[in-house]
Amino acid sequence: MRNQIKQFIEHLAIERRYSMHTQKSYALDLAKLVEFASAQSIHRWDELNAEQLNLFVMQMRHDNISSRSIRRRLSAIRGFFAYLLTQGEISENYALGIKTPKLTPKLPEVLSYEQVLQLLSPRDNTWQELRDVAMIEVIYSCGLRVSELVGLNTEAVDLKGGFVQVLGKGQRLRHVPLGESAIAALNTYLKNHQKSALFVNKSGERIGVRSVQNMIKKRAQLVGIQISVHPHLLRHAAATHFLQSSHDLRSTQEFLGHQSIKSTQVYTHLDFLELSKVYDQHHPRAKK
Repeated sequence: MRNQIKQFIEHLAIERRYSMHTQKSYALDLAKLVEFASAQSIHRWDELNAEQLNLFVMQMRHDNISSRSIRRRLSAIRGFFAYLLTQGEISENYALGIKTPKLTPKLPEVLSYEQVLQLLSPRDNTWQELRDVAMIEVIYSCGLRVSELVGLNTEAVDLKGGFVQVLGKGQRLRHVPLGESAIAALNTYLKNHQKSALFVNKSGERIGVRSVQNMIKKRAQLVGIQISVHPHLLRHAAATHFLQSSHDLRSTQEFLGHQSIKSTQVYTHLDFLELSKVYDQHHPRAKK
């Protein structure tokens, strides 16, 4: 059985050109199946049927293996059995009928409003500091993706009207309101700004995504925020705080530029988490 796994991994490397990382993952996942089969006194792959594969999944659940890991192992097994089928080693791919466990959606961490204010506190009056504060203000004020931020042109900003024109996913154009503090930060930053790109680096070229990510991460560390902060976390914070204040899911969808409201509904869970935290801290019946 281990020999056939070895041949399958060679097949992945030579014919499918899978990465070394993927090859190792497949080998480890299939080794777990061999261990299970040996414990069941199974010594040939054609002796492993659907009932036994379901038992393997049940054992993984009993061992508290995560749904994500179970899904990955089942994917490796399906691929391996498909290979065995083409080699005439088995007569049916029983792994295809095994139910894959659903993934529990992982909710993003959320920055509090106080933490956002820490990121927005200017440290000096240098051009770079004014630019960095303006970028964070725009991401948070408008709930932008970092790709949308770096793609902004100066002409897309209407400071008198108080909005910015954003080109989002799928080349969809939307107009997003700018908050007063974002307008003030942009007014300060844009003095003597002659570039077509709204945000530029020291060389005067359009700033890149990685530069924005590094800036926000470093800034969060400097003010003592313990969690890992990145631009998308600011977008999550903007969406969560917007929904908590408005209680309007449809407006939140438009604000974020989501095509489907299903993408926005995750923030209703975040809102409930915040409610639960306040309840646990302050409601007399929650204290233990």
